[in-house]
Amino acid sequence: MLGACVAPAAAARIIEAGTAAVVLGSGDAPPGDTAAWRTVTLPDDAGLSRPSAAEREAWYRIDFELSSAHDAAPWALYLPYLYYGGDVWLNGVEMSAIPLLSDRMRVWAYRPRLVSLPAPALRAGANRILIRVAQAPGLPLRFPVVSIGPEAELQPIHERRLFWTRVVPQFSVLASLLAGAWVLLIWARRPQECLYGLFGIAALLWSVRSLNFTIDSMTLAMWNWWRLVFHCSTAAFVIVMAWFTLRLAGIRAPRIERGLLALLLVGPVWYATQGFDADMLVARWWMASLIPVALGIVAVSFWIVWKQRTLTAALLPVAMTVAVAFGIHDYLLTFHPPLLAWLVSKHWVGQRIFMMHYGTDALLLAMGALLTARFIDSLKSLENFNQTLESRIADRERLLAANFEQLTRLQISRAAADERQLIMRDLHDGLGSRLCTTLLRVERGAIATPQIADMLRACIADMRIALDALASQEADVATAVGEFMYRWNEQLISAGIQPSWDIELGDTRLPLAPHATHQLLRIAQEALANALKHSGATALKVALRRDQDRLELRIEDNGHGFTARERSIGRGLANMRQRAQGLGGSLSVQSDAAGTALILRVPLTTENPPHAA
Repeated sequence: MLGACVAPAAAARIIEAGTAAVVLGSGDAPPGDTAAWRTVTLPDDAGLSRPSAAEREAWYRIDFELSSAHDAAPWALYLPYLYYGGDVWLNGVEMSAIPLLSDRMRVWAYRPRLVSLPAPALRAGANRILIRVAQAPGLPLRFPVVSIGPEAELQPIHERRLFWTRVVPQFSVLASLLAGAWVLLIWARRPQECLYGLFGIAALLWSVRSLNFTIDSMTLAMWNWWRLVFHCSTAAFVIVMAWFTLRLAGIRAPRIERGLLALLLVGPVWYATQGFDADMLVARWWMASLIPVALGIVAVSFWIVWKQRTLTAALLPVAMTVAVAFGIHDYLLTFHPPLLAWLVSKHWVGQRIFMMHYGTDALLLAMGALLTARFIDSLKSLENFNQTLESRIADRERLLAANFEQLTRLQISRAAADERQLIMRDLHDGLGSRLCTTLLRVERGAIATPQIADMLRACIADMRIALDALASQEADVATAVGEFMYRWNEQLISAGIQPSWDIELGDTRLPLAPHATHQLLRIAQEALANALKHSGATALKVALRRDQDRLELRIEDNGHGFTARERSIGRGLANMRQRAQGLGGSLSVQSDAAGTALILRVPLTTENPPHAA
């Protein structure tokens, strides 16, 4: 019992109860002075001081005095925790009924309590507070150090603990849920990145586990299932963290992974065979079996640092060590407080602050930072690879361009040689044959001088056409046609024929090979020669036009024409048709008494088919 604690009215201060009287009982009304009250030191852990009475409900009594009439400022009672609910009475008047554990409702209030004590209920002199403390089966009775004083002074203390014990876990739940969902979404798009998947699963498991610090009460049936979920999510988080660490270290150990999976199934199998009554055994022994796993994770994380030797990798073992140490702290705080009190202090144990979720939040941040660093390194590697690839591609492009330019020159050179070969063959078969025939006739004296002159003029005309065709490779088809038109214009006028030239080839260069130009001019020459010799025409029109992808040559005169019989005599038209077919084109001739029209159509391609000899 707390005695002779005085708070002067002029100098209000907080009263901390270091001792209290306790009596075991389950009645709804406060016990009287005749009850078996027993003085205990606060914080009180019945599991340590009174093991035989550790699992029973109790009433705690705290007496304090005010030296004189106090001011009208409201006072309050501050309870750092009251896990299973209870009632608060001041001077025989009930001040607050905190939700109480019952047969149908399970209360687990990790949050602190601040109970207002109205000024009229306080007395100058002796005051008594009675607190009913409910108790859960299988767990020891625990009661904290309580504080009494002005509400304005206790409010910051209450809010500070409320922030760390309620707000931080709520934030942890939300942040872990969002981070886990986001990372799993990334993993779904990149399933080969298993580290992202394991991190996302671990974050979601931790968000589920952290809900335990945000729940105040639920029905007993829901509580039993929730305990199963809570223990399974805790164990699964540790197991997933072990898998994550092994994969991060590059360790492939199927037996260890299967062993961890088997350990994960122990709890659900235990619940399935023993029912919900096995909750405390599962919590004590199954959770204890995870401690060696956690220590193994720490060891592997330090091995990763030794292997990688980077500052980023060093974050993980530090966070792992803190998280595992805090996890062991929470286990000892729940099941072995004397050992924790010996390791730390009794006062700290009395505060009953669970630390694992703080350490694990830091661990998840370290894991996120590690994965982010790996992601950034991957981007840098990809950028370097792209730069290297772009440089190599540029080098290859320059090399290909040089090779292509060289190949183009070779192709042009070869094409020119082929064109010259075709034209030379044509000259050999045509001009050469004609010169040989003329020479033989001259040697035999079977040809007159005028005939010799005519044949030589024809040979010169053939030679000029060949030269114009060869020149068209460096210049253009229009140039060769212009030279041809210039020579024939004067010749036709001298023969009394008025020529008309209509040349429309456009502004672009015609894709016509030299040998094709040669054949075209030979056909035009043959047609003009026939008109000059046989038609008796006084006017002649030559039209050369480009019609999209073909070239059309039209030669018309107003001569007397020729009959079908005359057409079959000689080889002139047959040769022209043969040349036209060799160009892939067509030749049509229309002749009657009004004149003759010759129409040649040749397709325009980069490479025209060679002339058939």
